[in-house]
Amino acid sequence: MKENEIELLRLIEKNANLEVEKIAKLMGKSIEEVRELLNQLEEKKAILGYSTLIDWAKVLDGEEVTAMVDVKVTPARGVGFDKVAERIYRFPEVKAVYLMSGAYDLSVSVKGKTMTEIGNFISEKLSTLDSVLSTTTHFVLKRYKHDGIILHDDDDDDKRIVVSP
Repeated sequence: MKENEIELLRLIEKNANLEVEKIAKLMGKSIEEVRELLNQLEEKKAILGYSTLIDWAKVLDGEEVTAMVDVKVTPARGVGFDKVAERIYRFPEVKAVYLMSGAYDLSVSVKGKTMTEIGNFISEKLSTLDSVLSTTTHFVLKRYKHDGIILHDDDDDDKRIVVSP
């Protein structure tokens, strides 16, 4: 990948809301060059989408519940874990699926309105798949940082406890 492409990707990874004019200025390129580069990267599927990180706890009365589910599976002959992962990521409750090293094969991020809703998804849909051997569910209790962005850092006061002899 070219240096210009990597520079552009790093800029929009930090802030997908950057205007083309600002990107052009930061890169020392023309607006047309930046637009063309963006189009090329989108066509190559290097840019898969643009997203915004929202702190839903500040917007909604009841925040969605997130669970990280460790899944042990039997890989399919000839295709390994890919077919199993594809079957799992097609569920609308599933937000992310990762192949992992360690005791479990897949890490699955699931969102729902309640813990019960997530529990029902796991017991009725996920764990009933033929290739799923076991699951372990971890519910997210609080988010501190996501995608490099610190959440809930509203005031910069020093909160260390004063220790004196």
